[in-house]
Amino acid sequence: MEQLIEHGPGDIASVFARAFELAMQIERERFLGAGLYERTAERQGYANGYKPKRIDTPVGTVHVQVPKTAGHDGEPFYPQSLERGRRSVRAVMLAVAEMYIKGVSTREVEAVMREFGIESLSSSQVSRATKMLDEELQAWRDRPLGEIKYLILDARYEKMRHGGIVRDVAVLSAIGIGPDERRRVLGVSVALAEAEVHWRAFLESLVARGLRGVEFIVSDDHSGLRAARRAVLGGATWQRCQFHLARNAIHHAPNVEIRKRIGRQLKSIWTADDLAKAETALAELVASYRDTASKLADWLEKNVPEALAVFTLAEHHRKRLRTSNPIERSVQQELKRRTVKVRVFPSEDALLRLVSAVLVEIDEKWASDTKAYIKWECQDA
Repeated sequence: MEQLIEHGPGDIASVFARAFELAMQIERERFLGAGLYERTAERQGYANGYKPKRIDTPVGTVHVQVPKTAGHDGEPFYPQSLERGRRSVRAVMLAVAEMYIKGVSTREVEAVMREFGIESLSSSQVSRATKMLDEELQAWRDRPLGEIKYLILDARYEKMRHGGIVRDVAVLSAIGIGPDERRRVLGVSVALAEAEVHWRAFLESLVARGLRGVEFIVSDDHSGLRAARRAVLGGATWQRCQFHLARNAIHHAPNVEIRKRIGRQLKSIWTADDLAKAETALAELVASYRDTASKLADWLEKNVPEALAVFTLAEHHRKRLRTSNPIERSVQQELKRRTVKVRVFPSEDALLRLVSAVLVEIDEKWASDTKAYIKWECQDA
């Protein structure tokens, strides 16, 4: 009380520390069955000094002297009050983790915590704080799935330290549309490459969690995905992303003049009224380049039909599923915005932790959306 009278509430952390120490001393006396220097037949050991400990609490950082014991045959003494205090510490550290996950830098997190009396916050402390989220994030990644009619797959690359060197690693992700007519983030995986074995393991993990009823898959022609998709979800129709295919066509164009117009020409195919008209428009486009750009004509004839599967769907669904943009715009761009500050992830765990937390946010946002993404009542329209 004298300290409060002299310094006011600004020094409440010191007052708390002294009260906390007194509480721990009382606990030790009860644990030993005797007070300080007291001789009783019930004594179960002896006081053995103190050890300093720093604790980050909601009232700020406090430094306390934790009582120790010696000569006790049972469980070692540890203050119950300190154990309960860990809940408050966990709340503080989870707040730190949330700020980091939302893209706040370590320096900015330190500044915020300092306003609340937390003396300092190292990058290792931030890392430990984020690890506290691992159990929750793992549960989300392993949660049961169910019927998903439309599946959209994509991958992006991040830099990660692996085996002492910095490597580009693939972040595989999947979203789906289920009976509730809303998008869902189904899962995420970190792989060293987009090889078939990694895509296959990812798709098999979705199936193991209960994924069923997939009729239509949208993706770019990712390396390894084609074979993996056929092996795991061979009964589903595959739609190659029209946006990425058009961009690839520009790279196959032999000159600037063709590069300028090939996108518009492909768009006339994408926007055809039905499959028959789209195939007719494609045949005419291939014929127009047969003599002047034969390699481009061959490429168009081979690849563009893979982007026409969307015409087998109801007209109301085509706009949503002709490209992988629903995952590109909503997921990949947000991941890029959050990961750009990290630059190089120190480990796979760190990368998976951050992307999982971001995807949880997106998934929760979609789940709370009152507007349907695709209306199943329109599929026969």
